[in-house]
Amino acid sequence: MAEMLSVQNLRKSFGDLPVLRDISFQVEQGEVIAVIGPSGSGKSTLLRCLTQLEHAEGGTIRVCGEDMLTKDGYKDHKTLRAIRLKTGLVFQNFNLFPHMTVLRNITEAPKCVLKQDKAASLERARELLKKMGLAAKEDAYPCELSGGQQQRVSIARALALNPEILFFDEPTSALDPELTGEILKVIKELAAEGMTMVIVTHEMAFAREVADRVIFMEGGVIVEQGEPDKLFGEDASERVKQFLSKF
Repeated sequence: MAEMLSVQNLRKSFGDLPVLRDISFQVEQGEVIAVIGPSGSGKSTLLRCLTQLEHAEGGTIRVCGEDMLTKDGYKDHKTLRAIRLKTGLVFQNFNLFPHMTVLRNITEAPKCVLKQDKAASLERARELLKKMGLAAKEDAYPCELSGGQQQRVSIARALALNPEILFFDEPTSALDPELTGEILKVIKELAAEGMTMVIVTHEMAFAREVADRVIFMEGGVIVEQGEPDKLFGEDASERVKQFLSKF
């Protein structure tokens, strides 16, 4: 399998506060990685560094065979833009444009960023809405949708750019338990289709069921990583067991 993401010795601080201390891991094509850990452990900051929303201060990042950050610093703007198009990020709070219809929320980026023609972007958007069970909602505005429906639209928007890696930052944290099930079902389907995903989540049962590998972070470092059966089983470290006992 091809390596889709390589992170080595990644560091990030906010002022005097180190948030990522020395993060190293790899993701293979088609792999689903769940990132778990207590609040403040650096999970969301890690995703923001990988999607260029934050700049790291050291280490290396390689995405789909392209260097994004090396020991000499970040690559040029053109390279970074090309890498950005290979990744998609689904936020915990949807981040849809409130003044745009569902259809336009999904078609705007393909038209503006990929320079896709209108017919192609509409066809792809409707295909994705059907996949998300939202074909009847294309003319609705975000305020007219439930939280689960808004999150499914945001997933469709990310997929519309045809990313090679999809990142999720606590995709169900703003949803009640019933709506959470809708989103987890969509993510399971994407996993079954072979989408490479890195998912920050507090849904432990979901992480155990869907992830190929689980990364446990605390204090800006990876404390432990491995297959779900190991991390959620008797072989886990005492710290991981202590964390999981709260769920």
